Amino acid sequence: MMRTHTCGELRPDHINQTVTLCGWVQRIRDKGGIAWIDLRDRYGLTQIALEDGVEAENLRGQVRTLGREFVLSVTGIVTERYAKNDKMPTGGIEIRPTALEILNPAKIPPFLIEDDTDGGDELRMKYRYLDLRRNPVRNGLMLRHRMAQAVRRFLDGQEFIEVETPVLIKSTPEGARDFVVPSRMNPGEFYALPQSPQTFKQLLMVAGFDRYFQIVKCFRDEDLRADRQPEFTQIDCEMAFVTQEDILNTFEGLTRYLFKEIKGLDFPTVPRMTYADALRDYGNDKPDTRFEMKFVDLTATVQGQGFPVFDSAETVLGINAITCAAYTRKQLDELTEWVKRPQIGATGLIYARVEADGQVKSSVDKFYSQDELHKWSAAFHANPGDLLLLLAGPDAKVRKAMSELRLEMGQRLGLRHKDTFSPLWVVDFPLLEFSEEENRYFAMHHPFTSPKPEDLALLDAPETIGQVRANAYDLVINGVEVGGGSIRIHDRAVQARMFDLLGFSPAEAQAQFGFLLDAFEYGAPPHGGIAFGFDRLCSLFGGADSIRDFIAFPKNNSGRDVMIDSPAPISEAQLKELSIATTVGVK
Repeated sequence: MMRTHTCGELRPDHINQTVTLCGWVQRIRDKGGIAWIDLRDRYGLTQIALEDGVEAENLRGQVRTLGREFVLSVTGIVTERYAKNDKMPTGGIEIRPTALEILNPAKIPPFLIEDDTDGGDELRMKYRYLDLRRNPVRNGLMLRHRMAQAVRRFLDGQEFIEVETPVLIKSTPEGARDFVVPSRMNPGEFYALPQSPQTFKQLLMVAGFDRYFQIVKCFRDEDLRADRQPEFTQIDCEMAFVTQEDILNTFEGLTRYLFKEIKGLDFPTVPRMTYADALRDYGNDKPDTRFEMKFVDLTATVQGQGFPVFDSAETVLGINAITCAAYTRKQLDELTEWVKRPQIGATGLIYARVEADGQVKSSVDKFYSQDELHKWSAAFHANPGDLLLLLAGPDAKVRKAMSELRLEMGQRLGLRHKDTFSPLWVVDFPLLEFSEEENRYFAMHHPFTSPKPEDLALLDAPETIGQVRANAYDLVINGVEVGGGSIRIHDRAVQARMFDLLGFSPAEAQAQFGFLLDAFEYGAPPHGGIAFGFDRLCSLFGGADSIRDFIAFPKNNSGRDVMIDSPAPISEAQLKELSIATTVGVK
């Protein structure tokens, strides 16, 4: 090895030892009579000190030729540091060099390799290999590594087998858009990159593997945002001979294990909430339960008093922003404008303050007596100093807007701490969603999700199909869906009925999924599973909003890798070889 120790390893116990370190120059401080070099590798930082008349003159001369990010080998004696730095693990020592070798010089980097860099997102992604030298990014990948190892330890301890499934598969019409790959040996035909290994893991259950997992790359050609990438990683799992309860208990165990191993946190249990209750109380199916502020339905309470906005509304909902009665008119006007933004979609905001003496003052006082306003505060269990915020309109629109307002108020009130975690199971989703646009049903999860056994008969009547609940579940942490799964259909007749409801003809179902339907005729066991968004889980544990810093080489919001300039055109010869007759994308 070229080095005896790493740059994060040396302590006062090593004083008087001769060591060799290798790393990158973080910074140089030359005060004339003495110079210091901070040498960095992925393990930490060590200070190298050179003093006139102590270190050889040729070493001092070399220091004057160095620049940031030069790669060095330094041999020297570990000494006690005069001015100790208790903020770094190696802050009690420094190296007095006897030899210094430049292993490779470096150009001046385009941005500072510091925790607080001056580089913007695009610049850092173009030079990602430099960005990866920064502590926050490197620490994100180290966290990812630790989480992957913990996942494998836990699942291996539960008798799961890690199996790799194919990456070149068949395109299917359901779900997000596929990335497709032309086949040279089968002209005019295409593979698809998997959006998930769904059918393969079900086939592994038919094959008798019983407990499968894979930390697997998946691909979706969809619009991007902070928590999405065209290629992403799942913790993909499946179990045979299980009920929904078995799945929830097993993967609640994995969740608790990860929190204990990675964050040192103990969760005695993960609570459960039905989809219907989540929509009723929080307006969405992935509620942030770090704080309360549940919706209060005031529709029946406020209507019939002559206020047209409320009287004509399908739904009137409110939340209690505790201790916010002191909000000024300017703050309330700003909040009103916030909810009227197009992405929120509310037409206005009604508010009521609970004063110190218990009186309620609202923005619609002329329509409501004090007795009526006290009914509002009673419905909210409000105390003096609280602020009631109300929205009115069509039910779905109001719930969506109120959900966003609740999260915004939680943020403003400091109730959404990144170091606080509130995991939650959401269960009993609808099996199907009806699209008015296409006049047909879509699977809310995917076509292989089983209905609740007690709801199976509801599939037989058109008027009750929409009432069927899925044997499905999502794991939500801090308002982020980090995992989802279901008990699968394992009966060919039920699967064929599901395909029929989704608009597949028998011939289309056989063409697309015949391999799975056929497999069900050879003794398919009851089975179910779950997939966790691994990138998203890592960012949540790392306290970050974006998943990019937990992926070594991510794409930007346009799906481009600006470092290698991909995607890129290919040559006309390649297109011809692939039997693609087009001039689009030709170099």
